[in-house]
Amino acid sequence: MTNARITLVRDFTLGEVPRRLFGSFVEHMGRCVYTGIFEPGHPEADEKGFRQDVLKLVKELGPTVVRYPGGNFVSGYNWEDGVGPVDKRPRRLDGAWHTVESNAFGLHEFVDWSRLAGTEIMEAVNLGTRGVDAARELVEYSNHPGGTYLSDLRKQNGSAEPFDIKLWCLGNELDGPWQIGHKTAHEYGRLAQEAGKAMRFVDPDIELVAVGSSHSSMPTFGEWEHTVLTHAYDEVDYVSLHAYYQEDDGDVKSFLATAVDMDYFIESVVSTVDAVRAAGKHSKHVNLSFDEWNVWYQRGLDTDDQPHNVSKGWREHPRLIEDAYNVTDAIVVGTLLNSLLRHGDRVKIANQAQLVNVIAPIRSEENGPAWRQSIFWPFARMAELARGQILRASVDSDKYESAKFGDVDVVDVSATWDEDNGRVALFVANRGLDESADVDVSLSGFVGGRVSRAEVLGVPNGKDRFATNTLESGEQVGLSPLAGVTVTGSRLRFTLPALCWAVIEVEVTRA
Repeated sequence: MTNARITLVRDFTLGEVPRRLFGSFVEHMGRCVYTGIFEPGHPEADEKGFRQDVLKLVKELGPTVVRYPGGNFVSGYNWEDGVGPVDKRPRRLDGAWHTVESNAFGLHEFVDWSRLAGTEIMEAVNLGTRGVDAARELVEYSNHPGGTYLSDLRKQNGSAEPFDIKLWCLGNELDGPWQIGHKTAHEYGRLAQEAGKAMRFVDPDIELVAVGSSHSSMPTFGEWEHTVLTHAYDEVDYVSLHAYYQEDDGDVKSFLATAVDMDYFIESVVSTVDAVRAAGKHSKHVNLSFDEWNVWYQRGLDTDDQPHNVSKGWREHPRLIEDAYNVTDAIVVGTLLNSLLRHGDRVKIANQAQLVNVIAPIRSEENGPAWRQSIFWPFARMAELARGQILRASVDSDKYESAKFGDVDVVDVSATWDEDNGRVALFVANRGLDESADVDVSLSGFVGGRVSRAEVLGVPNGKDRFATNTLESGEQVGLSPLAGVTVTGSRLRFTLPALCWAVIEVEVTRA
């Protein structure tokens, strides 16, 4: 048995939970769009081709903002290809994923789908092969009321009212040599500066995200952010971070500890951003947009024996990186969500990549059903319950040794307090592979009442940590009641099974 003592103090908060923290990502990659959210002719598709079975699961998942249309895809994309009559839209080669893009789904379709899903749009512009002019024209097409060529073209294409898109990404991963239009930090910083200025000339109310490092092990990490922001600090509101994690060679202990790397990544970027702010004597704060993150088993992309390879000729929406997520992956996703929430004072936007089929919490089959993957559950519960104030948690946990990150807390936690509904929500993981964990929580400044929710995701009976939800197996991995949670005054106690993620919500009053 391991132990953890957690202290939550009512008045020790980090600020409001940013609702954009629970975002997702739709890229023209693999089957995310086609046979994912969009499949005309499917038995459950509506008159616009939107799959209602998938849409129902998206609403249950609860993403607040969705980034579109990429990703690597956007760095070679002409936005004009995806507007106007569908039968007149050009078919193009997409070099990012070595596929054929039909452009049957474009900006108007995504706006219509987002309104049905109840999500905000985070639109990315192409700063790989294009630049200032195309970016400002896309803002005019999307947001200007009318009376100009581009705004009237939007009306002609079926949207009388502006899309009013307020959140824009200034390109994607341009620090990476794999990116179409890869640039140096100086090249990108100047381009982002000028594109941002031009876009704001059209709509001064938009928010802009500059491209940060594609991951924390990039050789230019730190220097890239510093250089880019030295040029573009006044023009942007956020700088991006991207990170993907996987279990390497059976090193499950390090895999379970990867939120430690996310913590480091976030805190390092915050330090760099604030150094540029101080050096430039800027008054505003630039915050962070962690607009790609997930577990992703990055293997086999260029081999002929993998179902998600990108080298077998030019095909339309082939199966790409359709990872089947297991119990361990879901627990890691829960800890990554904890890291994001713990840094919600500076991470204001986050997007799990991607929404459907492509490394996604939701899977679907062409002409077939849709279902939830294991990683669906931590995201859905946190998006639902993490509201109000982020509580600054003090954690005294037993530790275990990991090869990559040294000694790591067995118990990982984040917490929120929603004063409006009088509830504290605790999101907690037991990284221990073999031992349960006794957890004692001090609710300082609160008096606990009824436990309104206690659910746990762990290894299903008769299964192991590699259990997954598939079309063949059904949804065998999910949430179940967590028994034995007790509240006495300002003390909350419970035992977490080995290798699990749990959510506990308690009704509280002020002490």
